[in-house]
Amino acid sequence: MGPLDVQTYLFEHKFQQANAMRNAKNVIEEVSKDFEKLTGRKYSLFEEYKMDDAEIVIVCMNSTAGTTKYVVDNLREKGIKAGLLKIRVYRPFPAEEIAKALSKAKAVAVLDKADSVNGAGGAVFTDVTSAMYLQNANVKMVNYIYGIGGRDTTSYDIEGVYNDLMEIVNTGKVDNPYRYFGVRREN
Repeated sequence: MGPLDVQTYLFEHKFQQANAMRNAKNVIEEVSKDFEKLTGRKYSLFEEYKMDDAEIVIVCMNSTAGTTKYVVDNLREKGIKAGLLKIRVYRPFPAEEIAKALSKAKAVAVLDKADSVNGAGGAVFTDVTSAMYLQNANVKMVNYIYGIGGRDTTSYDIEGVYNDLMEIVNTGKVDNPYRYFGVRREN
């Protein structure tokens, strides 16, 4: 049939697509295990860096994680319990697993390299906060938009985020959950 068939079964096709995305997580984990057997390198849905006892955590993706690891190491040398969760697989979103990994933190910052026009933070932030809510994990969370248009992200920027997280832990307050760093501002 023609376009009528697609329209008639669009809802069913979307239902199948949603189930396929849920099942894809298992397939990704199976392939990752096979890859580890072949190469000795392990790749999970996300990477946890110094998360065992982390009180303040940054969630980010891609190359920003390298800069964040450097800052985490420096903070750890000072006795600050900083950690990093680097998302490797964004779709399907590993919601339950991420919520479990973040549930022991005292404050979390989610970094997004794109802003949404929803007024409720970037896409990664809304996915992480939704995951936390559905798992009843009550952790103070903030969102930072950064790096848009290729703007550089420095270790100083990342350290500033961790400083903000320490302030949230000390005060127990999140005055503004929607934040930016690296934006030029008029004086």
